Amino acid sequence: MTLVVFDLDGTLLNKQSEISAYTADTLAMMRSRGIAYTVATGRTLQAAAAPLKDHHFVLPMILKNGAIIWSPDECRYSHHHLLTPQEVWHVLAAFTLSDLTPFVFTLNAKQQHALYHGPLKSSSEQKLADLFEEERHLPLEPLTAMPDDVSVINLFSLGGAQAVDRVRSSIADEPHLVAYAGTAVEERDLHWLDIHHSLGSKGNGINHLRSELSVEHVIAFGDGDNDFSMFECATESYATANADPLLIQVADEVIGHHDEDGVARFLRKRFDLA
Repeated sequence: MTLVVFDLDGTLLNKQSEISAYTADTLAMMRSRGIAYTVATGRTLQAAAAPLKDHHFVLPMILKNGAIIWSPDECRYSHHHLLTPQEVWHVLAAFTLSDLTPFVFTLNAKQQHALYHGPLKSSSEQKLADLFEEERHLPLEPLTAMPDDVSVINLFSLGGAQAVDRVRSSIADEPHLVAYAGTAVEERDLHWLDIHHSLGSKGNGINHLRSELSVEHVIAFGDGDNDFSMFECATESYATANADPLLIQVADEVIGHHDEDGVARFLRKRFDLA
């Protein structure tokens, strides 16, 4: 079995965070040919649901960069790597020392998500909070309201490059933590930072699906820092033209820009779709 795995933002989705009509037609062609596909994304299930709706993503989906896997046919999370309370407080302390506002993604016993955050200090953080609540349908609560027994999937923040680097350095010796980072707004030196369990990677998610679905061949598409592990374990890996320069170096090939249907155009040639 061949499995095609898409990153979403900056890869399969256009700049409006949507699947274009051209890409939608390409997915339909893949289905008609029996070519299996799924996603490996940093988004939660709620955040991924809107752009993926009506495009028949029926196989298990790797979410939150591999920290959790959602099985649509069973309507449950079949696999997850969560942070311990000690790890959460270590990261929160590192954020505080670097003056970064934490956004804590959680999962409760009923498999429902909620997002807890520290005091918002900038318009960028307020926009981010609005995005999570309004577009991605995540309930928002202040960090002080976070239950002691909640399961934490990951912690996220926005900040300058130096602050992000300080946090990454402070957790470098933690064997069960991994930090992903990238540029949010280049002209403002605004960067994003995402911290997960070290086993919660897209690569480990793909390896789990290899076993679960009897996959022999994986074709992966990505653009960012969190796609390295996916590229390492894929049979074929392709970076979009807008991808992180370091990811481009390890990709098998660079394809078109995400806002110009780069993935879909490549797939039509790769599988001779018409």
